[in-house]
Amino acid sequence: MSDKITYRESGVDIDEGERFVRAISPMVKSTFTEGVLTGLGHFGALYELDLERYSRPVLVSGTDGVGTKLKIAFLCDRHDTVGIDLVAMCVNDIITLGADPLFFLDYFATGKLSAEKASEVVKGIVQGCKEAGCALVGGETAEMPGFYREGEYDLSGFAVGIVNRDEIIDGSSIREGDIIIGVGSGGIHSNGYSLVRKVFFEINNYTPDTYMEEIGRTLGEELLEPTKIYVRAVKALKERDIPLKGLAHITGGGIPGNLPRILPEGVCAVINERGWQEPPIFNIIRRLGGIDQEEMRRVFNLGIGFIIIISKEYLDVVKKILEENGYMSYNIGVIEKGERGVRYVQD
Repeated sequence: MSDKITYRESGVDIDEGERFVRAISPMVKSTFTEGVLTGLGHFGALYELDLERYSRPVLVSGTDGVGTKLKIAFLCDRHDTVGIDLVAMCVNDIITLGADPLFFLDYFATGKLSAEKASEVVKGIVQGCKEAGCALVGGETAEMPGFYREGEYDLSGFAVGIVNRDEIIDGSSIREGDIIIGVGSGGIHSNGYSLVRKVFFEINNYTPDTYMEEIGRTLGEELLEPTKIYVRAVKALKERDIPLKGLAHITGGGIPGNLPRILPEGVCAVINERGWQEPPIFNIIRRLGGIDQEEMRRVFNLGIGFIIIISKEYLDVVKKILEENGYMSYNIGVIEKGERGVRYVQD
């Protein structure tokens, strides 16, 4: 008879998994909001809806990941920011429909679990959830030997929010003459990193430690700048009863790929490309990669991470509210009659 073997010898360390859960439990519990009815350890999470606040509740869900930005985290051996990206990519999507984020779940998969490294990832997720005002109610940690390269992992997330049915924002009220407000990004956010890595690390042989004079910090620090979370911005505008006609999260596809998704038939968005200050990182990518402007527009946010469409009379008050809540905003365009889509001008 052959010698007995253990699960640990096959590559899965149950003890390390339990150590990880013990390490993150206090952090996770710190995100719990009033609606959370269960602690950690159950087979599912219970969340009670506030039916006094939401008389006609509609649940809004979204899921996303961080993508190959994780490769930068591996190169830098820094893991405390990608969790913020994960939350941001999910909650920024659901707030475009007017939803208030309720809770979040994550999926963390790796070949060999390191409780310390995984705890750093969860630290970022917790920070993102707190900023978004939602509870981290659960998740899944999958240890799969031989499936991932040593030291690497993957992340995905799932957000659920709520909105009253008569308060859903779907773009249907957008009309000719409405103003397009662009809210500043935190840099590249979490899209286009396959092209970013090719430009910097394959074509130009940079390293994450390369100091970039134009941005005043290392390339790794710049590329790991987390995705900005816009929950507080939208919440502040709703609390002031600003009629929000349309909201768009500018992710993969840039403004041309995302803004038309909320436009009704018969109107187009005219974007003034000189209406905001583009962060230096984008011009560095453009120059080093020899990338034309149309491709840059289609891949990156170019400094605009979120778009708000309003009637012209609310322009000044909206910009003031956004500034009070720590967001840079710009009047970047107008809605005109035409075929649904985006047209650029340089005024």
